[in-house]
Amino acid sequence: MTGSGQKGKRGHAVLGRALALVHTGQVRTRSALTAELGVTRTTAGAVVAELEALGLIEVDARPGASEGAGRPSHRIAVHPGGPVVLAAQVHVDGYQVALVGLGGRVVARTADRVVVPAEPDRVIRAAVEAGLALLRDSGRRCAGAGLAVPSAVAEPDGTALNPLHVAWPTGAPVRETMAAEIARAGLPGAAAVANDINLTALAEHRHGAGRGARHLLVVATGHRGVGGALVVDGRLYRGGAGLAMEVGHLTVNPRGRPCHCGGRGCLDVETDPLTLLAAAGREPDPDRSPLEQALALLDRENADLAVRAATSAVVDRLGVGLAGLVNVLNPDRVLLGGLHGGLLRAAPRRLPAVVADWSLWGRSGSVPLVAAELEDGSLVGAAELAWQPVLDDPLGTLGR
Repeated sequence: MTGSGQKGKRGHAVLGRALALVHTGQVRTRSALTAELGVTRTTAGAVVAELEALGLIEVDARPGASEGAGRPSHRIAVHPGGPVVLAAQVHVDGYQVALVGLGGRVVARTADRVVVPAEPDRVIRAAVEAGLALLRDSGRRCAGAGLAVPSAVAEPDGTALNPLHVAWPTGAPVRETMAAEIARAGLPGAAAVANDINLTALAEHRHGAGRGARHLLVVATGHRGVGGALVVDGRLYRGGAGLAMEVGHLTVNPRGRPCHCGGRGCLDVETDPLTLLAAAGREPDPDRSPLEQALALLDRENADLAVRAATSAVVDRLGVGLAGLVNVLNPDRVLLGGLHGGLLRAAPRRLPAVVADWSLWGRSGSVPLVAAELEDGSLVGAAELAWQPVLDDPLGTLGR
């Protein structure tokens, strides 16, 4: 590579790093950006000007408060009217779609409750078409598309290997299907597809309650079943083939409920919304999501003895499972999403106590448990997949 080519590559890398710092809220002024990049003020000014010209950030010429010694510095932020990406999530009750800007900001969204068909292309096509309607209405430039699915996604081929809660066949080519749909729709970028809980973890680490954690364990239950993810030094741990962290099939009650995987007493069937409803003696309403119904039950916990007993039982099962994961993984933070976040709020002392009692490290080495902050974690995570090429090389991806 020539000297000018190397210089250009370094320049693109600096642009991407600068954009990532603004995107994740790590810097808010030009002086802070200069310090984080370790460059001269002149270079930082040129970087800011380039990102502003691309419509990715905006600069407030009025100086903000000084971050440390020195003069107040100009404030910088993601551009509120800049490009967006199309983010979609397929779940057991249908799909949801959003347009997401930099900074993890949801600009527009829609959803549809449908019976997910056995052919992934039908629901993925419907989701992409819904996203196109949002784009037309918004008039915003689209920089890419990402999809979250309720299954482990094998790498490098992008197939869904264990879609236990939807009717898809094992090995469904979800990435190939997504690629075909975004090409048909004329959207830019490659097909970005991953497991929904992995994407929740990525979103929370960049924009939510996982910020700053070096080893972040995420355990969550949404519409049905339980998923897990691990973020190590800012990167998702995927395992050898992208199939790591199937925590839903950790046994927490050997005499418990039969699981879809063929086992018994797994987290998947001992701590999900349907389990809480059943334990409280409630029949699920087919017209509402199980998660919505379970969270509504938790709001009544103190006034209803049956709900209180059911909550305690599910909390205890969850605590046993979390303790086992803490013993093996030694995270510095555990983030709980969906119903599990609701259980932590409902039992803020009981759940940490159960984890500590069952943990190898005991109370002296207990790990903080926190509830997820993002309402649309999987959607924001799917957007992160789509934004990543732009974060890696803004100029090369979006051009001038």
